[in-house]
Amino acid sequence: MSTLVATILLVVFIALVAVAIWRSVRIIPQATAGIVERFGRYHRTLSAGLNVVTPFIDRLRPLIDLREQVVSFPPQPVITRDNLVVSIDTVIYFQVTDPRDATYEVANYITAVEQLTVTTLRNVVGGMDLETVLTSRDQINTELRKELDEATGKWGIRVGRVELKAIEPPSSIQDSMEKQMRADRDKRAAILSAEGNKQSAILNAEGERQAAVLKARGESEATVLRAEAEAKAQAARARGQAEAITTVFRAIHEGNPDQRLLAYQYMQMLPQIAQGDANKLWIVPSEIGKALEGIGGMFGATNGRAAATPVPPNMPNLPVPQKPEPAPVTPALSGPGPQLDPPVGRHAGLEGWLAGGGGPVDHGAVGDSEGGPVPGAGHAGTSPFDDDPSLV
Repeated sequence: MSTLVATILLVVFIALVAVAIWRSVRIIPQATAGIVERFGRYHRTLSAGLNVVTPFIDRLRPLIDLREQVVSFPPQPVITRDNLVVSIDTVIYFQVTDPRDATYEVANYITAVEQLTVTTLRNVVGGMDLETVLTSRDQINTELRKELDEATGKWGIRVGRVELKAIEPPSSIQDSMEKQMRADRDKRAAILSAEGNKQSAILNAEGERQAAVLKARGESEATVLRAEAEAKAQAARARGQAEAITTVFRAIHEGNPDQRLLAYQYMQMLPQIAQGDANKLWIVPSEIGKALEGIGGMFGATNGRAAATPVPPNMPNLPVPQKPEPAPVTPALSGPGPQLDPPVGRHAGLEGWLAGGGGPVDHGAVGDSEGGPVPGAGHAGTSPFDDDPSLV
């Protein structure tokens, strides 16, 4: 009997020892902390790892998470300064920095943070209008975090960030805002379109101006080049005509023409005076009668020499050509006199020859009114032909 009692007592003792060991050893996970109370009072804070407490004397409270926590609160109605009710949904990021204060300074720190966020949000947003609330989220977040951090510091909590997840104005305000936004966008589109048209018109005008300037400059340069080319061509033609006149003049002087050839050339030049469509009146020079007399005398001398030639005896008698009657001299349409200008190219020696029928041509100088000497030819010297362009 005594052995059985002893065995029972031994088993009970072993069980008590096991329970005491189990109650005295505590393992705390990483990033958590435990509050130990002895006889109902705070004793110490257990950190992560293996910890030993006094069994049946110390009591371990529920572990506290030391990691940063994210809490999303339901939308809260807030009245703005312009008396509009908006629904704001907030998200708070906080972390427990002192487990003792978080346990003994506040009953439920999550509920306390939620209510404090609501009241602080209403204070901050109540001083703003709707437009400012919608466009000043960063400002609201900063003010909320500052107020919450100061209020929760004594609770052993640090508020890291506060974000406004959603701001929902009333449906009627949303419709008005959409209409306003649509009108504003239409206005900006019209302004941008007008600015685009303005820039396009400016660019087109500048392009047309530059094109006109370049065209005018090109036409000016082309006109200058054409004028220079025409001037060069006229100069070349003038040089060619001068060289041709010089060549003809030199050839005539070197050929030493007689008076009969000059009279014949003078008669050939008379029809050319009447050439031209604008000629309405032809004035025959007064010297034409003398020229015709000279030519008639030349033909008469030729016929006289033919009559004086002896006829061979063996040839039959041929009729001797009779001297033709001199053609009636056509009177000049205008006689000499002070009322008419002297004919161009009048030569004193030639007039004397035409009047007398012979004699060398006088080497008289050409007057100033008769055109002057031929350019580039110089004076003929001892040549019997004077510088007279009309005779050439």
